[in-house]
Parts: sequence; structure tokens; C-alpha cells
Amino acid sequence: MSEELLIEKAKSGDRAALAELVKKYEKTVFNFAFKICRDRDKAENTMQETFLSMIKSLHQFDGKSKLSTWLYRIVTNHCLMELRKRKPDFFDLDNADESDLINEKYFADVDNLPNKKIENAELKKILDDAIQKLGPEYRLVFLLRDVEELSTEETAKIVELSVPAVKSRLHRARAFLRNEITKAQKND
Repeated sequence: MSEELLIEKAKSGDRAALAELVKKYEKTVFNFAFKICRDRDKAENTMQETFLSMIKSLHQFDGKSKLSTWLYRIVTNHCLMELRKRKPDFFDLDNADESDLINEKYFADVDNLPNKKIENAELKKILDDAIQKLGPEYRLVFLLRDVEELSTEETAKIVELSVPAVKSRLHRARAFLRNEITKAQKND
């Protein structure tokens, strides 16, 4: 059965169709929530909240975007609410000076940013720690674009920003991460 048909059936109250949609997206929603929250219990709670929101609001889904994009938006909202409850312990990229973000030697070398298939466990830990230092708005953009591999346009829809704003946040997040990785490697 196509996703469009499942959505229409779920909108009309078909519980089996709704269950199928939840089953189809539960891993994606949980994994994304965990990447943001970094806590299994909070990710599970966020996943439950996301699907409750989906059930309550499915009638508002207009099909102009993919269902996955719409669900990422819901997860993002729930994760941002959760992150705002915590004491901020991240680097404020909005008020950072460029020199705080970028070691000039690495500024233009986007290829220095490790991808998601890093074999070195120590480097993975350094990257994970650096990602956690990003503010929630930057972390979300980075995770959606570079980890979830969504397009800039999809990311913009999810985080409700313009494409240029997404590109700017992604650029600043990558620069910050490169700098953090470089500092950590120099300290070894």
C-alpha cells in the first residue's frame, strides 16, 4: 500500500493504517531524537510525543511535503522544547566572533570534517562531544543536513528557516566542529 493511501486511511480513522505509519517511522524518529537528546529515555519520550502529535494533527498534513519531513519538524519541536528546559551548556555561535569559530588554516577545507563512517572511536568521541557543544538550532541543522543527509530545502522546511539561513548555520556549525576537532587533535 502506498504511503499516500496509508495517510488517507489513517486520516479517516483506520487504526491499522496509522499503526503502519508509526511502524514505518519509529526507528527514524527515535534515532533522530536520540541524536539530539543524547539520552535514551528522553529520546523514547520524544518519540512518543511525536507520534501523539502526529495522531492529533494528521488531519492537518497537506501532503505538500513528505511525511518524513513533517515528522522531522514535529521531532525538532519536541526536542527544542526539551533542550530549552535544560541549562544551556553549549557554545553560543550567534554571538561568537569568527576567530572563536575558525582556525584560518582549516576554514576553507570542508573535507576535514569527518563523515558519519569514521572508524576511529576516539575521533567519533571528539566529534560527538563537539556536536553537543553546538546550540540546539545549529545542532539540528547540522544533524539534518550532514547526518540525516536531507537536502537544504527539506532542512529549511523542518526548521522553518530560509535556505540562506540554513546554509549560514550549517557553515558556522561545520566551522565550529572543525575547530573543536583540530583543538582536540593538537592536545593529543
